[in-house]
Amino acid sequence: MANLADLVGRAASRDPGRAALIAGGDVLSWAELDARIDRAAAAFAGLGLARGDRVAIQLGNVVEFPVTFFGALRAGLVVVPANTGYTEPELTTLIADSGARLLVTSSVAAIGFAQGLDIDHLVVAAPSGPDGARTLTELLADAPADPPTTSGGDDDLAVLVYTSGTSGRPRGAMLTHRALLANLDQCAQITPSVLRPGEVVLLVLPMFHIYGLGPGLGMLAHAGATGVLIDRFDAAATLEVMTRHRVTNVVGAPPMYVAWARHDDPRAVTAAFAHVRLALSGAAPLSAPTLERLEQLTSVVVQEGYGLTETAPVLTSTLMSEVRKPLSVGRAIPGVTLELRDEQGEPVEEDDPGEIVVRGPNLFSGYWPDGHGGPTEDGWFATGDVAYPDDDGDLYLVGRRKDLIIVSGFNVYPAEVELVLMRHPAVSEAAVVATPHEYTGEAVKAFVVRRPGATLDADDVRAWCARSLARFKCPTQVQFVDQLPHSVIGKVRTAALRDVEDDADDDAEDRAS
Repeated sequence: MANLADLVGRAASRDPGRAALIAGGDVLSWAELDARIDRAAAAFAGLGLARGDRVAIQLGNVVEFPVTFFGALRAGLVVVPANTGYTEPELTTLIADSGARLLVTSSVAAIGFAQGLDIDHLVVAAPSGPDGARTLTELLADAPADPPTTSGGDDDLAVLVYTSGTSGRPRGAMLTHRALLANLDQCAQITPSVLRPGEVVLLVLPMFHIYGLGPGLGMLAHAGATGVLIDRFDAAATLEVMTRHRVTNVVGAPPMYVAWARHDDPRAVTAAFAHVRLALSGAAPLSAPTLERLEQLTSVVVQEGYGLTETAPVLTSTLMSEVRKPLSVGRAIPGVTLELRDEQGEPVEEDDPGEIVVRGPNLFSGYWPDGHGGPTEDGWFATGDVAYPDDDGDLYLVGRRKDLIIVSGFNVYPAEVELVLMRHPAVSEAAVVATPHEYTGEAVKAFVVRRPGATLDADDVRAWCARSLARFKCPTQVQFVDQLPHSVIGKVRTAALRDVEDDADDDAEDRAS
């Protein structure tokens, strides 16, 4: 049975002495990592955990994450990644819903309240923990050195990833070994190669998120390359690390590239990207000015893609396009079948927007615990995301179906307006939400972040939009903010925007459409 942890064993067999992980001054070879994973698997089995039991892992981008992650999988357990910033109610909900028996954490806050959680075991990835809690170091030291027999794989549940819950209570997406391995194989078929054995990849996206877990850690093991772990993103410090270790591949998100493009030492950016062959971005679109600035500084063209937790996660990439185009997410990767469908489930005509519906071996098995909401009997999964193709077949996201704004009966997709706003040379970032309107039912409200030093008012924004959008799609309210709220991988949290109070000046004044 194919187990995701087998990837580590294969990398260790192919090139045991190659560096697998670099974390600060520590370097761990693939053979050393494989041995630690064996110990972790044996240690978890020694706690009485049985195949299929859930293990919550709340760790940052440190060596202990891949050790416990692959160790749990090798023991036949199911990993439940937990955000390191979770509060007590959030972690309590995740533990209760997943039924996790073990929590591995380094969070000081979590260690403080973990004894009140309904778990059988607490393992602390820190020098010490509360009474009765074992440290991970102690647990691994006491484990037998003999490698255990790998348990589980294929269609067994491997990872239970909780979605952000933008539509309500977070739900656990069930990803099997087969689905996760399938997506890694699909990504490996892309030309040019996403990652090669001799390359060095920057792993700064949190591995508790599916983006950092799959295209990051998963592809690292699949290729048997070298990963440089960064636990917390800082533009200057990360550039220095990239230069020192001659990073060749970057798996990133928009806030990272924006920070680098605006960095006050352009020479540091140029030096850091001197050996970079491929830079990837996802979660949200990158603005054209950011892409242009980075290309001027580094000659590296950042490639963008699209995916979601339920698809393990990659679905499209601009690497599949003939020409990389700003704001496009490219085309479907090998092994993924993608269609755009209307509200009746029928394929849309020509360049009309439609909901992205996909089929492939990388799809999840539904939501925990009974598999509800999964693919249909014929294998299709409706993503809820709406996109349109250009004449070349490259896709552009225009929003979530559930985020649809209805103005006087006409449909407005937020991302369509956001794409127009982000083309303005004075706009750094923008987000669009629905706002109640006396006459039209709903109207478009735009939150805009000005570029440093730029002058821009609400009338400028509306006039810019009117050049490219029908009147009903143009913002009737424009609010300027210093920054937008983001998730850990840079996706704008629109629910938080709805709680932002309006400015008192005319820039936030309502204008009838």
